[in-house]
Amino acid sequence: MRLKDKVAIVTGASSGMGAATAKLFAAEGAKVVLTDILADEGAALAANIGNAARFQKLDVTSEADWDALVTDTLAAEGKIDVLVNNAGVSGSHPDILNTATWDEQMNVNARGVFLGMRAIIPAMQKTGGGSIVNISSISGITGQRFVHMGYNAAKGAVRLATKAAAVQFARDGIRVNSVHPGLMPAMRTSMMSADPEVRRKMISAVPMGREGGIEEVAHANLFLASDDSSYITGIEMPVDGGFLAQ
Repeated sequence: MRLKDKVAIVTGASSGMGAATAKLFAAEGAKVVLTDILADEGAALAANIGNAARFQKLDVTSEADWDALVTDTLAAEGKIDVLVNNAGVSGSHPDILNTATWDEQMNVNARGVFLGMRAIIPAMQKTGGGSIVNISSISGITGQRFVHMGYNAAKGAVRLATKAAAVQFARDGIRVNSVHPGLMPAMRTSMMSADPEVRRKMISAVPMGREGGIEEVAHANLFLASDDSSYITGIEMPVDGGFLAQ
């Protein structure tokens, strides 16, 4: 088991990539704390996973929620080995100059990731290290026609904040890496990218000719969370079917 005896927190774990990651981590031996704003779905998934999982409601934009999560996790488990900053909102807003969308993207997708690192790094420092996996996107590396620029900006911020944290905390034994999914199944917050015609065009631009699977991202998260990647920090790992290789 690649995460035996490790304690992992996964945000946005009630569905999608977060749920797939939480289930995989538990299967690989971790104690997993699932977090989300969707409490009913998250609690149901934790119950389905079994004794290796528990759920705690978390709004990633709330410093108080993050502090409570760290306090409760340390009280229950004594340490935090892994953080997967997965929670986020989709960026395919049809009004690409919408200010409210910009603000939401920066608040949830960028600030939420920073608050997660801010809350959990001190706990990892005290116990000798850990692994942080920040979910960015191909949109954090390149522009796209169907994406609000706020999403690009927020995911780009995640990419560079990851590299900064990797350098700043490497000597504390803390590794920080980012995963960059390409076209995935539509999120519940998706707008334009959920439209079948838009998706057809997006898939046609992927060298592998298909969308990715949430389990494929989960396995990338597992590699970076585990000791298999013990000498890897500060990297960006695309999971995109070759899109960024073009």
